Amino acid sequence: MENGPYGRLREFIAPGADRLGILISLLEEIRLPHRTADIAGNRHVFVFPQGYETAGPPKPVLVAHYDRAAGSPGANDNSAAVFMLAETLRKLREKENGNWLVIFTDKEELSPGEGIRQQGSYTLARSLRDAGLGKNRFYIFDACGAGDTLIISTTADHLMKDEDGMGIARTRQQVQWLRNHALETSRYLIMEKVLLAPTPFSDDVGFLRAGIAAQTLTVLPSPEAARLAALKHKNGFAEALVSREAAPPFRQFIPETWRTLNTPADSISRLTPENFIRVVRFACELCRE
Repeated sequence: MENGPYGRLREFIAPGADRLGILISLLEEIRLPHRTADIAGNRHVFVFPQGYETAGPPKPVLVAHYDRAAGSPGANDNSAAVFMLAETLRKLREKENGNWLVIFTDKEELSPGEGIRQQGSYTLARSLRDAGLGKNRFYIFDACGAGDTLIISTTADHLMKDEDGMGIARTRQQVQWLRNHALETSRYLIMEKVLLAPTPFSDDVGFLRAGIAAQTLTVLPSPEAARLAALKHKNGFAEALVSREAAPPFRQFIPETWRTLNTPADSISRLTPENFIRVVRFACELCRE
């Protein structure tokens, strides 16, 4: 991991790192068009394929937040996924006719007392919707660096379960399409370790509150994924994951990998770089037309 596409990961997770500056430097090396947009005080980075000006509106949109919680190295949440999508961009660069978009988002992490409307993805999604991109296929990569089992999130179901209306019905349908497509993609790649389950708070919450369907993808070690599979239907479990304030009896059921997120324990030692290529292949396949 010291060399190659992940060679600057330690620099990225160092205390006081200029994470946006490092990210921009990585994108300069990849040599794809990119720009930084300031939306509601948050700085999001957009990366486009060559020739995007004539390619029409992008269809798949891959998303990963580059910010981290205060006091945490943020190795898994969400540095690993940022570098995975950077490697995905290297591979996508080799294809001439891309019709995708990659967004590195700011302020996924909220401070105490802040709500969803302060999340970067909420104001970003509103801007995307106003620009006519609300019906694109949004896939969010979060905490993908520790483990070998792809978790396709079902958190959206719990977020929308008590809501109704034509807009909600349409969003539910779009979320289901995204989920089915993610499953089909995993089958095409013959990924044997895949689980549908609720996952922690991520950028999908802000997207959904802004009226845009989004599908979160994450990763867990197999033993933790197996325990999650046995507990995912437990009453109140999904809500505890999303709230970020899980208390007994739920905290003991949350996978250890997720319990370390936003803490000093989210260090590089927890990452499993031998599995990164699986996520990169999956991300590349999502962009295949």
